[in-house]
Amino acid sequence: MKVMVVGGGGREHAIIKKIKENPKVTEVFCLPGNGGIAADAVCVPIQAKDLDGITEFALKEKIDYAIVAPDDPLVLGCVDRLVKHNIPCFGPLKKAAIIEGSKAFSKNLMKKYKIPTAAYEIFSDMQEALDYLDTAPIPTVIKADGLALGKGVIIAQTREEAKNAVRSMMEEKVFGASGDQIVIEEFLEGPEVTVLSFTDGKTVVPMISSMDHKRAGDNDEGLNTGGMGTIAPNPYYTPEIAEICMEKIFLPTIKAMNAEGRIFKGCLYFGLMLTENGPKVIEYNCRFGDPETQVVLPLLESDLFEIMQAVTEGRLSECEVKFSDKACCCVVAASEGYPVAYEKGFPLTVDPSVADSTYIAGAAIKDGQLVTNGGRVLGVTATADTLKEAVDAAYEKLGKVHFDNMYYRHDIGAKALKATEV
Repeated sequence: MKVMVVGGGGREHAIIKKIKENPKVTEVFCLPGNGGIAADAVCVPIQAKDLDGITEFALKEKIDYAIVAPDDPLVLGCVDRLVKHNIPCFGPLKKAAIIEGSKAFSKNLMKKYKIPTAAYEIFSDMQEALDYLDTAPIPTVIKADGLALGKGVIIAQTREEAKNAVRSMMEEKVFGASGDQIVIEEFLEGPEVTVLSFTDGKTVVPMISSMDHKRAGDNDEGLNTGGMGTIAPNPYYTPEIAEICMEKIFLPTIKAMNAEGRIFKGCLYFGLMLTENGPKVIEYNCRFGDPETQVVLPLLESDLFEIMQAVTEGRLSECEVKFSDKACCCVVAASEGYPVAYEKGFPLTVDPSVADSTYIAGAAIKDGQLVTNGGRVLGVTATADTLKEAVDAAYEKLGKVHFDNMYYRHDIGAKALKATEV
């Protein structure tokens, strides 16, 4: 089968490596892919938001199956386009992808169907938002309504900081049209957990839980990033909490979307906060998370491609989804200065001994040499019997990857390890 994967980062690299385990997958194309993914798929220079180009390519190449991985093309309706031409896809239709495309939509959905989340207010008028902040509880959370590369959330510790965040989103348009409407919500406290899940709109099968490390610096200091590393499973996510989440969050969300005529098929990402009042939803994503995918998929013992086809065909309940009981750690190597300003174009070397467990996010091929071409350059992943062993192995593997200006956090997994000691 000819398979097309839309996207070009570490998440897509992890998906491609996993689907290639299925003997039915004979050719894999990645649009646009990157210099590192080129070792595992044919990269085609068509951007993920170029829906016309993607559709034309799929028809020309007679693609048998498409996996649309990033948020932008999903929210723009990439799956709708391909399905219209009878190309089966993994990923939600545009009307279901709105669960990530609009935070106002998802908050209102949770309120309507009594799915636990933070209290909130929605604003499309900047002055009204600023006036509201005069009396709102502090700290507070300011979110751009639309997509913002995972960076459209600001936790404000003071009123002044909160008002500056509102101005930057609504007046200065730092996130473009995504900030035309904003959500101001209650600040929740507790451990954060990510649970990716397969769903065909009827059945929901949660994957192994994970813990992302969003801040650029050690000890969770510095700016928010797309993710500097992750571990799985998340020790805070106990079987008891998993049961509560299934009953009060996962199934109710699928039912709510169905009731709204927005059947969701694909990977639904639940970003959760385990508060003293129980688990609450911080955010939904309409796709695999990055870098969570890089620790969840290595623990998947079942065939990913078969599961994806079962999701597309609405027969997930008949499909085995089995995960290893081991632990996994992914450490992201970024360019110094990320997520603000950074240099690129440095030669990148990955020792062959760690190539299978290295997922390239930002690289290009220049004069036959792999060079850095992004903020987050790659993620190195290790699986082991215990989390401590997985963390140690991931950092050991990182020592076999080299490029100038390489920066990484030294404490990925530290918080989780501390939790396991309690």
